[in-house]
Amino acid sequence: MIRRDLNRIVGGGAGILGFILAALLPPAAAGPGGSLQRIDEPPAGKLYHGLFYSHVEGDDQPENGVTEADVRRFEKSVGKGVAWVYFSHNWFEGRAFPREKCAWINQIGKVPYIRLMLRSHMDQYRPDPQYALQKILDGKLDADLKAWGRAAREFGQPRLVEWGTECNGDWFPWNGKYHGGSKKTGFGDPAKPDGPERFVAAYRRIVDLARGEGAANITWVWHVNWSNSPAKSWNDLANYYPGDTYVHWVAVSAYGTQGPRETSTGSLKSKLDAAYPRLRHVAPSKPVLLAEFGTDVRNSHVPATEWADAALRDILGAGYDRLIGFCWWNERWQNDDNPAHDSNLMLLDSPPLLQGYRTRLEEAKEKVQEAPILIPGGP
Repeated sequence: MIRRDLNRIVGGGAGILGFILAALLPPAAAGPGGSLQRIDEPPAGKLYHGLFYSHVEGDDQPENGVTEADVRRFEKSVGKGVAWVYFSHNWFEGRAFPREKCAWINQIGKVPYIRLMLRSHMDQYRPDPQYALQKILDGKLDADLKAWGRAAREFGQPRLVEWGTECNGDWFPWNGKYHGGSKKTGFGDPAKPDGPERFVAAYRRIVDLARGEGAANITWVWHVNWSNSPAKSWNDLANYYPGDTYVHWVAVSAYGTQGPRETSTGSLKSKLDAAYPRLRHVAPSKPVLLAEFGTDVRNSHVPATEWADAALRDILGAGYDRLIGFCWWNERWQNDDNPAHDSNLMLLDSPPLLQGYRTRLEEAKEKVQEAPILIPGGP
């Protein structure tokens, strides 16, 4: 998603509590022959309900502030459980596998969904030399990535992992714009644009390194924005697809307004109708996840209750046959020094919006899959 905040970096990292919690966990879930397990798509006709929730206020927002209390409160408020808890693992806070957070998420019966964010800052629309794609390809981060994959395997429990979030959006530093763009002479196949081609190669390397360490408990997600930015042919989402061997699920972000001053936005349906056929064309055998959606709850130009009600009707309807899940982006963030301009996409901050969300879930309760489905792990 596009966030226009001040972005001061905050410190963090796994503490000793994480190792204590991990020690208390039951043995790793095992399938036939003792193999690790990973989360599978839900039964036909069902949709997973996920949660992103970050309650940290102001501009110090690393997108990983969710707590167990937040999960419990959210589930009670909307009247439905969630299958996964979605959070960012920013490498500017530490490169070690986020054991502590994954421990409590698993202990309450959810699957951790990790946005693996190889970045040294949260600023947008600029490159990040420390984590340039070529550094990944040159093996500069191999030791840390292997250690991450090894820790994921040793931790044992299933998890969803994505790297390269919204790769066709130039707000993130892994977008092809910062790695060769439309040029075709500096890397790999001379028929393909270098920027997206480097991304694909880096994605494959990250997955190969984790699998090489035995992390068969990861369901790998490839995540794009519903539209391309910049809107150039070389930046089309299809150019970023790593291939069926490296991806279990494909995911998309599609938002309404992301601030109180935006005067218009398209419906969720208009955005899914634009992206969904393209995703099905690129990866016809893969299920589709609406990884991020939401709208500003205070926007007076596009009422959140109306936008969200229409969105949920479309999500829970029968229009997208391979859609397997959805997740509202619950977050506040600061845009400038005027609090009146702050963005707020928190469902629980708007009683009418919350009630509408709860009502739609209750009406479609037979379609909502709360418990994760597990299968034997592997590529």
